[in-house]
Amino acid sequence: LGGPDALTVIAIILFILLVGVAFAIMDRSGILKAAIPRLVRLFGGRKIALLLVITFFFMALGGFFGIFEEVIPLVPIVIALSYSLGWDSLLGLGMSVLATNLGFSMAIYNPFTIGVAHKLSGLPLFSGAGPRLVLFFVAYAILAAFLVRYARRLEQKPGSSPVHTEDLAARAKYQGFDLNGSLEQNPRMRRAGLFLALMFAIILAVLVASPFVAFLSDYALPLTGLLFVIAGVGSGLLAGVGKAVWKAAWDGFLGISPAVILLLMAASVKFIIASGGILDTILHWASTIFLDTSPFASALIIYGLTLILELFITSGSAKALLVIPILMPLADLVGVNRQIAVSAYTFGDGFSNLAYPTNAALLITLSLTVVTYPKWLKWLLPLWFWIILATVAFLAVAVAIDYGPF
Repeated sequence: LGGPDALTVIAIILFILLVGVAFAIMDRSGILKAAIPRLVRLFGGRKIALLLVITFFFMALGGFFGIFEEVIPLVPIVIALSYSLGWDSLLGLGMSVLATNLGFSMAIYNPFTIGVAHKLSGLPLFSGAGPRLVLFFVAYAILAAFLVRYARRLEQKPGSSPVHTEDLAARAKYQGFDLNGSLEQNPRMRRAGLFLALMFAIILAVLVASPFVAFLSDYALPLTGLLFVIAGVGSGLLAGVGKAVWKAAWDGFLGISPAVILLLMAASVKFIIASGGILDTILHWASTIFLDTSPFASALIIYGLTLILELFITSGSAKALLVIPILMPLADLVGVNRQIAVSAYTFGDGFSNLAYPTNAALLITLSLTVVTYPKWLKWLLPLWFWIILATVAFLAVAVAIDYGPF
């Protein structure tokens, strides 16, 4: 592994490995699964309030901590909850993995998208979070309105669900899920939950402080990864997982290893095209497209290009290693500051994760349910229209106020 970006690539790979190990341990301990019954008990029969809180919970996991694939094991639990409230599997997917993915794409402090892109762009890590936080709440409002409207429709006419027939048979399978347990009933799990909450608070504090503290800005990714491992191992041991913590850690390492291979391949391609002068040729060719466009149009081109690449390269970190070094000089050339260019990239990389059938996470998620891809896409498209509109409006305002680079 050579080239000027070697240390950056190593830091990214180390971070991804550490986080993959941490969340494998958290999944084995069952702490995140225990949080959902706790919410159910807290809100009792207030169905819509419960929907809004669970949706925000999952969206925050994606937006603040970069969690996405890790919530897939929780999907059956939320679908069981949706069934118990008289709704369907689509709404269960909407409250869980869809909310997580939408938060992931807004990338307030998402280390995998905004963090990696900032690192490669030479921007202060997690800088410019304020406007992204505003967009996060706009996106949450759009998603909440979409889900609440659908829930109301199901309550008035259950047969209007696109998966009504399929759900009739599936409900029996989900009746075995326990939605009545809680953190309070297991003292060890309660201690583990408190420790995990404390560690998440520390991680969030590090992410928030990173743009303002030089040391944290330089070492935020490996430090955050280390904190995640401490959170995972500590909470797993407190929950009583015992020696299985180390087995879960090894499984997590093996599970995340393919992403490391993709990152190494992407870094190698970037190094080869840069060393061979190919990158200069690409930049010259691409500049002919960008030069005659306005900064706003250039931001939209970056957005659209990332959406296209998402069909073929679903890993956000690997895609960043390939395209960020190409996009940033072009952005400089046409007067789009790098913060705006990074935002356009993260939008394109984020929400399309649950739109394309080439994404493994989507295929695995749907395989856990009775929802087919055509029905999922048809249900999703109206939401994506408003999300695209919101993100395009964000880019327009960002260009108008010259958001960044910080």
